[in-house]
Amino acid sequence: MTKDNSTSLIITPDQLLEHWQGHRSLTRRVIEAFPDDKLFTHSIGGMRPFSELALEMIKMASPGISGIASGKWEEFGDFSGDDISLEVNTKEELLKLWDWSTEQINKIWSSIPEGRFQEKDVAFGQWEGQTWWHMFYFIDNEIHHRGQGYVYLRSLGIEPPFFWER
Repeated sequence: MTKDNSTSLIITPDQLLEHWQGHRSLTRRVIEAFPDDKLFTHSIGGMRPFSELALEMIKMASPGISGIASGKWEEFGDFSGDDISLEVNTKEELLKLWDWSTEQINKIWSSIPEGRFQEKDVAFGQWEGQTWWHMFYFIDNEIHHRGQGYVYLRSLGIEPPFFWER
């Protein structure tokens, strides 16, 4: 007998949002931990500075959740229609943009139609898969880049925030 798992519920959408926002809160604390003069310049082994990694997360988060909710995907990092600039030169500007992105996620989340996470879609016109997979990719990508930030902080002699404190 084969079990139909299409209606099994492991986690609710609200729990998933809480999980993601826990990660985003932790990543924000990593941004805060960087010295102002190292956030935009420090790298190891040719990797991008953490400011660029954080901008990638921002470019994925708000447009991504909008695509998940509406099924209409702009290009990766496209904020057309939003009065927002991705040109940041200070930690304060990066944190302001991070907080704006977090607010967008919270605002848009409730408009995700029931059952949407089980639908197939093409994120940013490039990546085909079920919507839940795209959502997990956003979270996984953030965790991956935050790990790079941890390495950077440790190389600067700075203790990063505890990863379990989300």
